[in-house]
Amino acid sequence: MERSEFIKRFKLNSLQPSFHKFIYPKQTRAAAVLIAITEMDDQLSILLTKRAAHLKHHPGQISFPGGKVEPFDPDHIATALREAEEEIGLPQQNVEIIGQLKPYQTITGYVVTPIVAVIKQPEQYIQDHNEVAEIFHVPLHHFMSAENHHKVETFHKGKSHLIYFMPYKQYNIWGATAAMMADLVNHIK
Repeated sequence: MERSEFIKRFKLNSLQPSFHKFIYPKQTRAAAVLIAITEMDDQLSILLTKRAAHLKHHPGQISFPGGKVEPFDPDHIATALREAEEEIGLPQQNVEIIGQLKPYQTITGYVVTPIVAVIKQPEQYIQDHNEVAEIFHVPLHHFMSAENHHKVETFHKGKSHLIYFMPYKQYNIWGATAAMMADLVNHIK
């Protein structure tokens, strides 16, 4: 799929409700992530990070750049762009916002808004080693293939939940990141 085709599909389809929700009576916290698409080797790829091993929350997990909405952030787009610049050195002026997916509620109490964007020009990333252990790309066609989507039923606080997995090479892409990719794939199909 080419960049123009991806943008057309994304913009022409109406947003469907996210099918991934964990409803608990506790307070939730707002967060935003950047699902950044870039052109590499004549194909679209998704930018992902591996979180640093020493982090308190989700160490070593695969994620999109992003984080908690701060009081000074005017909106979720600003949060996603700020976090991407802090974590991987992605300049905000090199990002074209395409839109967003429906928020995803995590089992840990975050309501995460996925912001979908295209990186305008190839970039040399500068990772913050305190937050990011690795920056890598996965071809979009990997996520588009149903054979790469796996679901495992698990139980949390007595309720059944599906956990999504989309492994790629040595990377175990799972949980909220895989679920948000499933939402994106469903949106552009």
